[in-house]
Amino acid sequence: MNEQALVAKVWNYAHVLRDDGVSFGDYLGQISFLLFLKMDEERTEALGEPSALPAECQWDTLRTLAGEALDAHYKEVLAKLSKRTDIVGTLFLKAESKIGDPAKLQRLIRLIDGETWMGLNVDVKGTIYEGLLERNAGEVKSGAGQYFTPRPLIQALVDAIDPEPNETVHDPACGTGGFLLAAYDHMRGKPAANDRTAARKLREEMLSGHDIVAEVVRLCAMNLYLHGIGGGTSPVSQRDALLADDGRRFDLVLTNPPFGKRQSFRIVNSDGAIESERQDYVRDDFTVTTGNKQLNFLQHIMSVLTRSGSAAVVMPDNVLFEGGAGETLRRKLLKDFDFHTLLRLPTGIWYSQGVKANVLFFDRAPAGERIATEELWVYDFRTNKNFTLRERPLKRADLDDFVACYGRKHRRHERKESEHFRRFGYDELAKRDKFNLDIFWLKDASATDPDSLPPPDEIAAEIVTSLELALEKFRSVAAKLSKTESG
Repeated sequence: MNEQALVAKVWNYAHVLRDDGVSFGDYLGQISFLLFLKMDEERTEALGEPSALPAECQWDTLRTLAGEALDAHYKEVLAKLSKRTDIVGTLFLKAESKIGDPAKLQRLIRLIDGETWMGLNVDVKGTIYEGLLERNAGEVKSGAGQYFTPRPLIQALVDAIDPEPNETVHDPACGTGGFLLAAYDHMRGKPAANDRTAARKLREEMLSGHDIVAEVVRLCAMNLYLHGIGGGTSPVSQRDALLADDGRRFDLVLTNPPFGKRQSFRIVNSDGAIESERQDYVRDDFTVTTGNKQLNFLQHIMSVLTRSGSAAVVMPDNVLFEGGAGETLRRKLLKDFDFHTLLRLPTGIWYSQGVKANVLFFDRAPAGERIATEELWVYDFRTNKNFTLRERPLKRADLDDFVACYGRKHRRHERKESEHFRRFGYDELAKRDKFNLDIFWLKDASATDPDSLPPPDEIAAEIVTSLELALEKFRSVAAKLSKTESG
């Protein structure tokens, strides 16, 4: 069975479980648990190695049970494995069964049992899991989009940065691991990675990441595991990266931190009423104290780079023009870092509609009094660019010109201006009100030329997609209300 057919087979069962209130994300979690248990058995049989799991948690104990006994045992297995401190514990982090019908759990076990997963090479297993993740992001746009960055964009950023096998790569908001996987694939293709010691070190030591959401960490850990990344412990962990500086420093930080409102939490006041209070992160290494998540992630990244470290960070437009803390941080970025490149991204490539984002590329500069950023090069990949998720999706080739313009690190002095790529000296930036870096110069053809809009059939398809998403949300609410009333 080929990759696409296997993805379709495994994914189609999600629609059966959805009728029981199991979300796509929860289904993907259950698939992760069962896949690992099945592959553990296959590895033991193929290599003659002892199982990584206690006897009572192994795959054959699930295969032989049915009904309530299966349901109870599966829950017990998840509870035991979630308490481990090795890579198994990360893969089963806060795991619990979300499948209420034992008969359907048994059918899912048989579905997994019918394939020989270890017989597939590492790349194929990883591709299959990536396919499931992408389907999940497409089906659950409201949630998955926050941690699923378009893979063509990730690939282009990694190609531009060009990481080496001896460089540490970190993602403080790793999501499903897209940046880490792309960096790994890029680095292992380098001649230096042909050395066995270097290859092992690359797999086990050079990649790391955090995410605050346990379910996402599990998906990421499984994704990396199926791509052959990691040793006895998982490269990723559940952690709020903004809480504190743990002292680790990284050569490269590649990330797309979560967008959204200012951080806050809910409390019950003395009168018993619920109130929201803003959550600010107070850290000695932060320049400003703010509840703005994007500014806090930017400050964190500035802190964790090595002395010669580099970063490529996806940030929303407001980071470029917001006053107050935003202006203060932009001044800091331009002074103490070589903020050399800004990529303006188009709308239509994200699972959340209307997102306006950019990629900030900067290097840590040696300490000193002089301004580190001598010039900022801006590439406008937004104006007059029309992409949609289904009808006209972003492709890696769409970013070929940007990668060519970006050039190699040691040859940035050879950059040349073009229609989409412009140079702005520091003195020019300093004259802008509040150091506003929301810079554009191309004329928006759609404002005057109706022919520049997407074709009517593409617009109609996007409207249908939006309506389907709204209908899916209503179904979910109705299902929950029905369960509440029957309970």
